[in-house]
Amino acid sequence: MNASRHTPRSPSVPELQVHTPDGRVLRFSTAFHVGRDHDCEVRVNDVHVSRKHIAASFDSGIWKLRDLKSANGMFVDGEKVETLSIDESVSITLGAAGPTLLFEVEGAGGGPKRRTDVRETVQQGGETRLLQSYEERYFGSKAGAERVGGRTQMIRRAFQNVQKKQRRQSWALVAVAGVAIATAVGYAIYKHVQEARQQEVAEELFYQMKTLDVDLAKLEQRLAPTDQEGKQQVRGYLARRRELESTYDKFLTVLNLYDSHLSEEDRLILRVTRRFGECELAAPSGYIKEVKNYIRKWQSTDRFRSSVQTAQDRGYTKQIAEELLAQNLPPQYFYLAMQESSFNPFISGPKTRWGVAKGMWQFIPETGARYGLTIGPLSGSGGPDPLDDRFNWKKATRAASLYIKDIYATDAQASGLLVIASYNWGEQRVIDLLKTMPENPQERNFWKVLEKYRSRVPDQTYDYVFNIVSAAVIGENPRLFGFQFDNPLGFVDARQP
Repeated sequence: MNASRHTPRSPSVPELQVHTPDGRVLRFSTAFHVGRDHDCEVRVNDVHVSRKHIAASFDSGIWKLRDLKSANGMFVDGEKVETLSIDESVSITLGAAGPTLLFEVEGAGGGPKRRTDVRETVQQGGETRLLQSYEERYFGSKAGAERVGGRTQMIRRAFQNVQKKQRRQSWALVAVAGVAIATAVGYAIYKHVQEARQQEVAEELFYQMKTLDVDLAKLEQRLAPTDQEGKQQVRGYLARRRELESTYDKFLTVLNLYDSHLSEEDRLILRVTRRFGECELAAPSGYIKEVKNYIRKWQSTDRFRSSVQTAQDRGYTKQIAEELLAQNLPPQYFYLAMQESSFNPFISGPKTRWGVAKGMWQFIPETGARYGLTIGPLSGSGGPDPLDDRFNWKKATRAASLYIKDIYATDAQASGLLVIASYNWGEQRVIDLLKTMPENPQERNFWKVLEKYRSRVPDQTYDYVFNIVSAAVIGENPRLFGFQFDNPLGFVDARQP
C-alpha cells in the first residue's frame, strides 16, 4: 500500500487522491493543507514550497485548491492561479520551477488513465521520485524474495540484460576516460618538462651573455685609444651579445614570463633587475615582494622626488648617464649616487678608519686616489676642500664609472647587484666571499651570495642594494608610483649590457 495517510471517508464527499513527487499516494475526504511545515497533511520538503503553500477543501459539491499567499505561487500548465476547482484531475506545480503534484477525484471518470498521467506529469515536471515505488517492486531489495508472476520475471530479466550492456559500456567509457586522463597527465608532465628545459636553456643563454660582458669589460680595460683591432673586436662582442639577447627574449616570450598575470610593477622590477645584470628567471621567491617593500619606503618620504629634482635642475642627470654608457654600463647606476648623497656634491661622511668619504659618490681617500682624483689637504676633516677632486662632481662621476666598471669586470662577474654591494661594503670584503665560489656568472652572482652568505652580508649593505634597485624601478615610471614627473633617464638611447 503506497498511501502513508488515509483520512476517514465521508459518504457524501468524493475521495481526493494526491500523488506526490516522491511516490506517495494520499487520500482525503476532509480539508487539508499542502506545504513544507510538519503539520501539513501533505508535506513536500522543497525550497520552492512555502510552509503552508495551498489549502484543499470540499465546497458546494466540488474539491477546490487555494493558494495561501505562498512565496512562489501555484501554477497550472505554466500559468499562475490563485484558486482552482478540480473536476476530475489536475496537475499543480508549486512555484514555477518547483515540484508537481497530481490531484484526482475518485469516481470522476477516466480512472485507468490517471496513473499514466501521474507518470507523465512527474516526468514533465522534472521529478523522478514517483518511480521509486516501481523500482522497489521490480528491482528493489525485496524483489528476489517475493513470489512474482511471469510478466514481472520477464521485466527483471530484461532489466538484468540492460544492466550487463550498460556495465560493458561503462567499462569501455572508463577505459577511454582512463586513456584520455593518462594522455592529459602525460602531456602536462611533458609540457612541464619542456618548460623546465626551456627555462634552463634560457638561463644558460643569459649567463653566456654575462660571460661575454665580463670578457668585453676586460678587453675594454686593456684597450688603448688607438687600438683599431681591439675596437673591431669590441664591435664583434657587442654584435654577438645582441644576438644572444634576442634569442633570450624569444625564450622569455615562450615562457610567458612577462604575460598579463604580472602587474606593471612586477614587470618593471624584473626588467630593472635584468638591466642590472641579474637573471630574472633565477630570482628567488619573495624577491619581487621585497623590492616592493623598499618602494613603499621611498614613497613614504620626499627624498626621491627632491633628489631627482636636484639632479635635473643642476644638469647632473645627462652627464652621469653619459659617463656610465661610455663604459657600457647600465645608466641605472645613476641611482647609486642618489643613495650615496642625494646628488649633493659637497657632502662629507663620518670619520672612519679608512678616512672620510666625500663628494657625490662618497669616495674614501684611497679609492679616489686610485681612480685619478686629487685628495685635498683637508681630507681628514669633514669640511669643504676646494683642492679635493672628490668635490668636483664631473671628475668624481668619471672616476665612479671607472671604479664600477672594474668591479663589474672582475670579481663581481658582471652582476650589477654585487657591484652595488661591493661599492657599499668594500669590494675586498665581497671579493673574499666570491673567491670561495666558482668563477662564472651563473655561480657568482647576488642570488648565490645571499643563498650562501646572507648571515655575513651586513643589513646596511642589504638595504643599500634594495634601496638602489627599488629607486631604479620607480625611476622607470615615476607616475605609476605616485610621483608627478617622468623617467629622468627617459632621454637615454640605452645601450644596455
